[in-house]
Amino acid sequence: MDKVLCSLLLLVTTVTMARACPKYCVCQNLSESLGTLCPSKGLLFVPPDIDRRTVELRLGGNYIIKVTQQDFANMTGLVDLTLSRNTISSIQPFSFIDLETLRSLHLDSNRLTEIGADDLRGLVNLQHLILNNNQLSHISREAFDDLMLTLEDLDLSYNNLRGVPWDSIRKMVNLHQLSLDHNLIDHISEGTFADLDKLARLDLTSNRLQKLPPDPIFARSQNSVVLTTPYAPQLSLSFGGNPLHCNCEVLWLRRLDREDDMETCASPPGLKGRYFWYVREDEFVCEPPLITQHTHKLLVLEGQTASLRCKAVGDPVPVIHWVAPDDRLIGNSSRATVYENGTLDILITTSKDYGIFTCIAANAAGESTASIELSIIQLPHLSNGTGRAAAQVPPLRHHQLHQDQQGGAQGSAREGGVGVGGDRRLRSGQVVGQQGHAEGEDVPAPVQLLRRRSAHIQVKSVAVRGS
Repeated sequence: MDKVLCSLLLLVTTVTMARACPKYCVCQNLSESLGTLCPSKGLLFVPPDIDRRTVELRLGGNYIIKVTQQDFANMTGLVDLTLSRNTISSIQPFSFIDLETLRSLHLDSNRLTEIGADDLRGLVNLQHLILNNNQLSHISREAFDDLMLTLEDLDLSYNNLRGVPWDSIRKMVNLHQLSLDHNLIDHISEGTFADLDKLARLDLTSNRLQKLPPDPIFARSQNSVVLTTPYAPQLSLSFGGNPLHCNCEVLWLRRLDREDDMETCASPPGLKGRYFWYVREDEFVCEPPLITQHTHKLLVLEGQTASLRCKAVGDPVPVIHWVAPDDRLIGNSSRATVYENGTLDILITTSKDYGIFTCIAANAAGESTASIELSIIQLPHLSNGTGRAAAQVPPLRHHQLHQDQQGGAQGSAREGGVGVGGDRRLRSGQVVGQQGHAEGEDVPAPVQLLRRRSAHIQVKSVAVRGS
């Protein structure tokens, strides 16, 4: 009788397991861990009848086109998820929200073009994230928020990325491997790798980098590195295939004790094509800035937009800064904009903008300055003799404003220019400028025109009161 009961129990268990395992899949229950294996089965979607107790789930080599919120719901024990080599082009937000125990997520060789802010939400214990061989061109700044403190391996290679969430990568203090090779990355800010003490492998091969940030971590990539702690392993660094600009900014890299990885210089012209490690240190030079063109004087009406131009050359390319007449460094705000080409725009000029602005062109080799004189024609205000607020004179419509540029360049004030003005007030029906022009003196044409307009308005005002 006992044998019969045991046979029936075994049969029921087998039938239950068979029902729990999706069609075409193989389910394994080893050491109390359930594995569901469905590789290369021609699946078009994630099977809905997967046992929610699954610990390892392999769905690679299928034709799954998207990941939805229902696919992995309530799989709270899942540790390893493989979705490699599918045709996945999108991930619904919060699709992995229940996978708090997941350690490894493989999404390589799919058709993903972007990772949204909530696409990876919930992966608070993830250690391995593999996203190589997709078509990624954008990753949200918040995409790695839930996993940046636990992640050990991040592979973003072979995509179309021009940048990655560098602020999140800076905080991945447990990161051991970072693969960014074969992308379109052209800049990495200084300090990006400063806190990644456990990083052992960094691959930047075949991007568009002209230089690397001088972070201390790169000293661990030398042949004769001495390990001071077990938490600072020797760094395996690869950066070949980038268009290195061999000037003074990469001299620190040239001084590292490294083997020749066949890196070459792409510029300047005199060093183009030469092997990086064979260029002498005294050939890594920079050129100080030279301002080649700038606005010399500018005259605008109060309230108009004004533009100051400043262009400079040098190696590396100089960065333009602007200093206001009160020695204040100008930054982007609701009223002022500094463009990458060096132009400063003040959107609405006031009399407080009057004075000398300074353009500063700076790079690693030094700086150069130029002064720009700014003047504003302040619009007069008319008193109606009743104590009420004065009316503003309408702006001139046909007055042409000129600006002189270094080298004889001329142009009219346009939208986005910078203008500063003097004090124009109405005294006894007479426009008096900052220099105290009295009636009958030789005064600028704009002021004369304003006088005539002011007198005309006053006559009309008297006529109205007389009637």
